[in-house]
Amino acid sequence: MGSSTGKAGAKYARDRLRQEMIEQGCSREAIAAEMRVRFRVRPREAWRHALGLTLQQAADRINDLAATCPEQAVAADASLLGKWEKWPASRRKPSPGLLSLLAELYGCTPADLLDLEDRQALRRGDPLLVLGAAAPADPTPPEPAAMASPSVPVGGQPRTADLVALASEEAAAWAQWAESSNVGDIAFEQLLADTQTLAARYLCEKPAAVFRDTRALRNRVFALLEGHQHPRQAADLYMVAGYLCALLAWMSSDLGQPRRADTQGRTAWLCAELAGHDTLRAWVLSTRSKVAFWDGRLKDAITFARRGADLAPHGTAGALLACQEADAWSRLGATEEARAALGRAAQAQETVRGRDDVDGLFSCGDFRRVNYATAAQLRIGAPGIALREGTGALADPAPHAYGTAAQLHITVAAAHLALGEPESAAEVLGPVLALPPEQRLAPIANRLHGLAADVARSPVASGRTASTLQSTVEAWYLDSAPRRLALSPGSLGA
Repeated sequence: MGSSTGKAGAKYARDRLRQEMIEQGCSREAIAAEMRVRFRVRPREAWRHALGLTLQQAADRINDLAATCPEQAVAADASLLGKWEKWPASRRKPSPGLLSLLAELYGCTPADLLDLEDRQALRRGDPLLVLGAAAPADPTPPEPAAMASPSVPVGGQPRTADLVALASEEAAAWAQWAESSNVGDIAFEQLLADTQTLAARYLCEKPAAVFRDTRALRNRVFALLEGHQHPRQAADLYMVAGYLCALLAWMSSDLGQPRRADTQGRTAWLCAELAGHDTLRAWVLSTRSKVAFWDGRLKDAITFARRGADLAPHGTAGALLACQEADAWSRLGATEEARAALGRAAQAQETVRGRDDVDGLFSCGDFRRVNYATAAQLRIGAPGIALREGTGALADPAPHAYGTAAQLHITVAAAHLALGEPESAAEVLGPVLALPPEQRLAPIANRLHGLAADVARSPVASGRTASTLQSTVEAWYLDSAPRRLALSPGSLGA
């Protein structure tokens, strides 16, 4: 069934219709029915319009309801809700839990949210058919002839032998379905390898291109999960989906979109829960800590980091989580807590157990740890330590992630500035200022902008070097990746 909701004036027409029917004392059910007929929309969309909710408002309320019902594993956003409404025209079939939440939100029954087109698209035995089974309008039983079959006598019960045979056939049919799968071990290995490649590419390539490829792979995994696979295979797919959503969350934050990043982070956590995978849980919490830190929610950043560390994950996640905790404590000015977290980070790196599942962005080597440690040392009043450790790390000729290297250059420059060496600070910033605009990510831009503010407040603010540095940084900041994205909405194809 098509939809006219996108036509000009449709929202005004819906609002006017709803108000008129309310004034005439019409029920919500009647309003939904009229919305469906007049605007040719699916039942789930019609009920939403009956309440006058936008897609985002409805998605937010669904998430709030899900938060009060731990057994309902749902993470919704406007785009996803729109696809649930249009199923089966879209490939995103609503789950039984989602349908129950919608029914609770709209004040109807799950059966009210399904029509004949929905039911025809469902396989026999689908949980949605049971959940959406409507009570018969007419309690009169069907005519016996309508129920007759060669093995069931008209007007009577099937013979025991026939019933046993029927049960056997049903068991065989179910076993054939249960044994089938839309993904094999080789396909899963390829999906994981592709995820690892994306996590590595993000450290050195243009972020927008990697974002598009990551989104495409995530959607492929989501589509597979909508099919049928063995429980072990489903857990594997949820693990890959969780890493991909976490990667999208990290990138969204780097591109200056913390709210979008939070949505990806919640979905990544849902995938980790469904996969039952503690190390993935830890990396998701690390991602959410990072998003919270750059969004100014420092206490949330600490909470996420500590929760992740409590999971005792394999690989290097524990080291990064401790680094992130130290980062947030130092921003709050909590010197002792920051130092204690830095000590745990160093210890975690020395006692790594196992390998990282994905590596790349989801790994923490010594260079990355030093980047966090020097920034924390600088904030808690130890610029000499920050300068010594940062300079030593930058002397390593091995290739490093451009974002991490840029932040470490900024920290070393800030340490020079704190020690009264503005010329050295300007020199160290050369590689950062040379970054192409598409790689000037939000964390780099924010730290560089903060450095310019420090210069303005420093004793050398009136000098030529400081003045030149400030103007250069300002021009650099105005052509950063987040600002380009803000001026070109939709450029990522999300």
